[in-house]
Amino acid sequence: MKLYSRGQLVLFSIAAAVLAVGVVTAVFLVGDPGSRTRSSAGDEIGFVLVPGPEPILVPTTTGEGFTPDEVETISVFEARNDGVVNISTQRLTMNWFFEAVPEQGQSGSGSIIDQRGYVLTNNHVVEGASEVNVTLADGSTMSGEIVGADVENDLAVLRFDPGDRQLATIPLGDSSDLRVGQKVLAIGNPFAIGRTLTTGVISGLGRSIRNQDSYIINGLIQTDASINPGNSGGPLLNSRGEMIGINTMIYSQSGGSIGIGFAVPVDTARRVVPDLIEFGTVRRGWIELIPVQIFPQLVRYAGLPVDEGLLISQVQPGGNAEEAGLRGGNTRQTPIRTRGSTIYLGGDIISRVGDTRVRTLANLFEALEETRPGDSIEITYIRGGRERETMVELVERPSRLRLD
Repeated sequence: MKLYSRGQLVLFSIAAAVLAVGVVTAVFLVGDPGSRTRSSAGDEIGFVLVPGPEPILVPTTTGEGFTPDEVETISVFEARNDGVVNISTQRLTMNWFFEAVPEQGQSGSGSIIDQRGYVLTNNHVVEGASEVNVTLADGSTMSGEIVGADVENDLAVLRFDPGDRQLATIPLGDSSDLRVGQKVLAIGNPFAIGRTLTTGVISGLGRSIRNQDSYIINGLIQTDASINPGNSGGPLLNSRGEMIGINTMIYSQSGGSIGIGFAVPVDTARRVVPDLIEFGTVRRGWIELIPVQIFPQLVRYAGLPVDEGLLISQVQPGGNAEEAGLRGGNTRQTPIRTRGSTIYLGGDIISRVGDTRVRTLANLFEALEETRPGDSIEITYIRGGRERETMVELVERPSRLRLD
């Protein structure tokens, strides 16, 4: 099995039975800040898209020999092709003399979503890039900049200066009411050979995949439309020419498509892209504590009452966890050191956050992925062998915080 990452689609080696239950382990809108609008009450209601004039999807091919389905496919491609860009990057590496030298990076695809030159793509297409170039459908190449990136959903936003060009944009659809069997179309730049159209159907919904950074991406769309390295970041479209997903990964043992591809649902992009535009990252809620994922040796050593969950090693003094009544371990006793971590024993054990059962650190990040600073969430925890509940008002997650 070949493994492609950081600019190529992440490839998987998983059992078909795992796919059947919808859980996969992977190795893996908008405007500028000046475009926020307010309601009559003065409340901020979000960014305003500045899309281009959208072509009406009417049959453009009427010659004999084309089926109605072929006419529909041709019409979608002709209407949306100009809104898809090719993305190429360069990265700086160190040579033998410790000098920074540029090298060819990854290639991928993206969708123009705004007349001001905003492009939606995958984070792994541009991650670590020192230079980004965006090539339009007419062959012209523009210098782009990374506006923001969300590693947890593998999404990124670029921007290039369109000058006086009238850009074609890809309209955002709705991924909340998709159906298995629904026809989909993918436009992208596979293997950097040029823009390509593939078609297929939605093969599955609600897939959960662990990406190469150990974050779980939920709600992924599975499709049999052929997706290959270089398609990353391109749009997955419905038969109306609306973007319903962002092509992200494939399962393959050969490096090529075998009909198992995955796309981030467009509703996820609608949620995170405004933050990427304004802050460069996604503002998510957090609980001010140091959690430790319970493991068998810790259970035996500390005599814990459960064999899964998150032990609270420490809470931040005066932080939201302490205010909610959560307790950390006893810092006056000698801690144990294992797996490169210092663990204080005696703290509460978190078993559930909101509606998510928490067995691992990944579950904690998953439970808080869609939250915002200021939201309140119920925490279920174990103390003295009893299960208890408390509400925590979330603060903003530190940007340096990583899931390891």
